[in-house]
Amino acid sequence: QVTELVLDNCRSSNGEIEGLNDSFKELQFLSMANVELTSLAKLPTLSKLRKLELSDNVISGGLEVLAERCPNLTYLNLSGNKIKDLGTVEALQNLKNLKSLDLFNCEITNLEDYRDSIFELLQQITYLDGFDQEDNEAPDSEDDDDEGDEDDDDDENEAGPPGEYEEEDDEDDGASDLGEGEEEEEVGLSYLMKEEIQDEEDDDDYVEGGDEEEEGE
Repeated sequence: QVTELVLDNCRSSNGEIEGLNDSFKELQFLSMANVELTSLAKLPTLSKLRKLELSDNVISGGLEVLAERCPNLTYLNLSGNKIKDLGTVEALQNLKNLKSLDLFNCEITNLEDYRDSIFELLQQITYLDGFDQEDNEAPDSEDDDDEGDEDDDDDENEAGPPGEYEEEDDEDDGASDLGEGEEEEEVGLSYLMKEEIQDEEDDDDYVEGGDEEEEGE
């Protein structure tokens, strides 16, 4: 029932890892990076395998075994192995479904016209070392999904609620301002009214006092 198996940094013995055999019928992803693998001769038959990681081993040839035992491979990573010439890679022509091949840190990458030669030799592949013939980077489906989710979150945050809250706050501020203004106005009027009343009373007193003085004179 296992579909993914990662055996990175385990140690192979005589070209095989103990327990890895033909019983893994459903295996689709197998990673054996840095296991000191010298040969693929003892690789079990894994007919449903689609991705195979073999980076940082000491494989120098015998790649024809892959087409026999893992015919449905779409992705193969042979980075950091002892692959030196195009003749070795030619054996991958029989992997008809192969779309992506990695050969980073192999001596073959030092060849003149390395990329053009590989694309011509393996016409079924789309990506070599993570890039197609036009130097477009291979998409990573997981990363794309994550980015899409993040963008959606940002849009939601920017779109509605904060703006609405701000508008409501503005309205509240306006209402409170008006309220304060009305109170101030009321206080001002009553205060002025009182002052006018007092002024009138003062005027009357002054007039009365003046009349008395005139009468006295």
